[in-house]
Amino acid sequence: MAIMRNYIACNSKMFHIGMQLQMLEINRYWYQPSLRFITFILLPFSWLFRGCIFIRRQLYRLGFLKTHRFNVPVIIVGNITVGGTGKTPFVIWLAHYLIAQGYRPGIVSRGVGGKRQIKPYRVKQEDAATEVGDEAVLLAQRANCPLVIGIDRVAAVRELLQQAPCDIVISDDGLQHYRLGRDIEIVIIDGSRRFGNNCLLPAGPLREPVSRLQSVDFVVVNGEDMILEPVELLPVIARSEATRQSPDKKAHAVAGIGHPDRFFLTLKQAGFDIIPHAFPDHHPYQP
Repeated sequence: MAIMRNYIACNSKMFHIGMQLQMLEINRYWYQPSLRFITFILLPFSWLFRGCIFIRRQLYRLGFLKTHRFNVPVIIVGNITVGGTGKTPFVIWLAHYLIAQGYRPGIVSRGVGGKRQIKPYRVKQEDAATEVGDEAVLLAQRANCPLVIGIDRVAAVRELLQQAPCDIVISDDGLQHYRLGRDIEIVIIDGSRRFGNNCLLPAGPLREPVSRLQSVDFVVVNGEDMILEPVELLPVIARSEATRQSPDKKAHAVAGIGHPDRFFLTLKQAGFDIIPHAFPDHHPYQP
């Protein structure tokens, strides 16, 4: 149990490394065409991080850390970089595809930004983003299948299978959550930013070395293999004027996602003259 608690704490810290660096805007150096001075300062920490990654994977491979498997297939949809690559839209598409094929999928997610992620919680469509996280709300409303959030993915899958008759599980993110056994690994790559400066955290955006892609089952490139296209404007508040906004008018574009520039570009391509406002990923907006 001590090892399990330490693992969960370590996994949580690894996740928050990238989140905190994004908030400090260090991530802007990750995607520069050439290495910057701050990159060289952070490189020793990246080498240390690489060593930790190697040791951790070996501990799982040799059985010192236990991988939990379930009696239903588990599909991991993740990435090897920090920030948005399009995982959540892909998970929604995958859930719809599996349903169309006759499967009964369920989804587990971390519930980033929500208060209920400490222990497994089955998300309802009417749950607030402050409670379960914005991604979880989107998944619950769009994926048409059961969803459980939680930091501990193994516990989340266990809760999901206890509450719903699922015959296949999709994990939204969790590629580095090796405690959760998996049958298929799908990695989503940002087609425009790729791997940035190809450095590991904190000098670069990589959670794992690029060589990790050699061991996954599928690599999907957002912008090439997968194209995200806008469908319609939807009001986020009652009686919003958003759906009646003419593209030739100036509009404020607000985004709290992993790669806000992609959203801004989409609006520009749709003809909007925008004033961009970028916030950190999963930003808790205040009225």
